[in-house]
Amino acid sequence: MALHMIKLCVGADSLQDLRDWVTERSMMALAAGLEPHSIHTTRMVPKRIDELRDGGSLYWVIKGQVMARQRLLDLRSVTGADGISRCELVLGPEVIETMPQPKRPFQGWRYLKEEERPLDLSGLGESVAAMPEDLRRELAELGLL
Repeated sequence: MALHMIKLCVGADSLQDLRDWVTERSMMALAAGLEPHSIHTTRMVPKRIDELRDGGSLYWVIKGQVMARQRLLDLRSVTGADGISRCELVLGPEVIETMPQPKRPFQGWRYLKEEERPLDLSGLGESVAAMPEDLRRELAELGLL
């Protein structure tokens, strides 16, 4: 069973902000002759890397709600110029919308078990996916979605 990560998407006010960021990073990778992907660097290196590589995703919390995920393609331990060890999360180019799920603020990242993750929005039907992001967010906050 896959293990996932969850992290705050600091600086993003909407799902579109995340999409724009991912598109920009993917284009930079393509320009460098690489497969399209984005890299997010985090301070702590996970100890359960093999489980995360086995079909895991990084779930993004935007404005207090889990709103999207990206597939984890790889996790690499790197050492910065300052001598501090960090982890590069290599993420797929697709931002997959999820069912909005409230989440309180936290620092860093956390593991997210398969059974705790929000469902992908595409699996909930076209009517839910067609709703504007703000409406989905509000309905989720009210517990109606």
